[in-house]
Amino acid sequence: MGYSMPEVKEPEPLAPGEAVLVASGDLRLSANVECWPAQAEMEERVRAAFQAEGVHVLRGHPVDLGLGHGFIWSQRMGMDVFKTIPRDAPVIVAEAVWQYSHHVLAGLRDHEGPILTLANWSGQWPGLVGMLNLNACLSKMGKPYSTIWSESFDDPFFLNGIRQWLREGRITHDTSQVRDLKPESLPREERVLGEALAAQLRREKAVMGVFDEGCMGMYNGIIEDELLSPLGVYKERLSQSALVAAMRTVTDTEAAKARYWLDVKGMNFVTGRDPTTELTDAQIMEQLKMYIAAVRVAHDFGCATIGIQYQQGLKDMAPASDLAEGLLNNVDRPPVYHRETGEELYRGEALPHFNEVDEGAGLDALITNRVWRAMGLDPATTLHDVRWGDWYGGQYVWVFLISGSAPPSHFKGGYRGASSERQPPMYFPLGGGTLKGESRPGEIVWSRVYVLPDGLHLDIGRGTVVDLPPEETRRRWEATTPQWPIMNAVLHGVTRDQFMARHKANHVQVVYAPDAGAWDKALAAKAAMFHALGVKVHICGDVKVG
Repeated sequence: MGYSMPEVKEPEPLAPGEAVLVASGDLRLSANVECWPAQAEMEERVRAAFQAEGVHVLRGHPVDLGLGHGFIWSQRMGMDVFKTIPRDAPVIVAEAVWQYSHHVLAGLRDHEGPILTLANWSGQWPGLVGMLNLNACLSKMGKPYSTIWSESFDDPFFLNGIRQWLREGRITHDTSQVRDLKPESLPREERVLGEALAAQLRREKAVMGVFDEGCMGMYNGIIEDELLSPLGVYKERLSQSALVAAMRTVTDTEAAKARYWLDVKGMNFVTGRDPTTELTDAQIMEQLKMYIAAVRVAHDFGCATIGIQYQQGLKDMAPASDLAEGLLNNVDRPPVYHRETGEELYRGEALPHFNEVDEGAGLDALITNRVWRAMGLDPATTLHDVRWGDWYGGQYVWVFLISGSAPPSHFKGGYRGASSERQPPMYFPLGGGTLKGESRPGEIVWSRVYVLPDGLHLDIGRGTVVDLPPEETRRRWEATTPQWPIMNAVLHGVTRDQFMARHKANHVQVVYAPDAGAWDKALAAKAAMFHALGVKVHICGDVKVG
């Protein structure tokens, strides 16, 4: 009996002095088309920089004139592209836009040549956020890679980096700001508190509600059950279709009461009449039904924290989830009552929400909530995109920006300093508003939970939210996404490039503490709780814990 044996054809090897460039993009055609000019312009600069070093950069996939862009826009396409790339070729993943990492992960996992992830230094779409996510995904799978970023692609930092990569197949970055936690250095009272909270969590356990796991290719945003459950945290896998069904049981009267509550608080809704480009009252009503439904579903399943994916699937069914997310993260929020008993649900509490179902942020939010409440502090916490940054007044000030899940207690003026503006149609076809504001000056603890092949890790450090002049904040908003909430933050003892070289996510978790003393104590208690749960804790920058 004869068999039809498959033929595996390997592509022809590259010539000496050649490298291959690929560009991972969005799944949404509208985003890929609108963002393509920025990507094309960056690629020209990258090719010129490598050409000056004697390396000819070949594009690994053509620009699709029919679609109007040159991105890899699906996982299957990425697999097919990598079939045509020699396994040992130097590969550059160049990003000027947000991208879906899973489009290229299959090809990169099996690739045997040196890998370089590269981004422009711009808040526009943004490439550095996409690159950080891809870096975190590669780190989780244990795949070696190098990374570099630049505003102009002709600066010494960038040029020295690519020269080392071409010479050695790697780029060495300074990460001396990081040190492993020494538990004995923690102040005794906070160490004991953290250990007690860890024991309580393991004993009593907590439910993490996940509305459709995995979002926008964020492989790094999934914590496997084998890593999460030993901490006492178990996932309740929920469907976003169940959230839509629950929204249909919320009455117009209930949504109107929530809107009235927000109006009395002084929140500003920037509304219009054209639903395709403006925020409408009908969209707001649907968003508030989502908020009420999310609280009720969370209560039904006993969730201590929840994450809504939204960007895929739900974006075609309902307005944006961001208004609901920001409200959930705030202690002071419109009351939600049980459908049958009338009991107020989660009264006097935030229900921590992790944007884009990023489970690393979800675990962080849960632990932060437990520690801050035990210390009598406001537990309102959120994740932000590591969106961009620039120098101001002699210090590097980061722009942390997220699509709307920031709690109003983080803003100047609280609800009176908050507004809701329509999400960009490119990403949000059915509209809906954000929960926008400028973060108030104060001390913060920043952190990130991430997965490496040897398990869960936490990076944690200190920072200050600074009060910039209105014109500078406006410039930063306009350089990114002006509809979204912003935090202008300085990280203590961590430079821009040190942070980029180390950070294992497109997101960073932030929470306020009232003063420097409580700030160090709260950080210490949080580090102690994570350590007691078996998470490997790393202190970043200037932190006093002992």
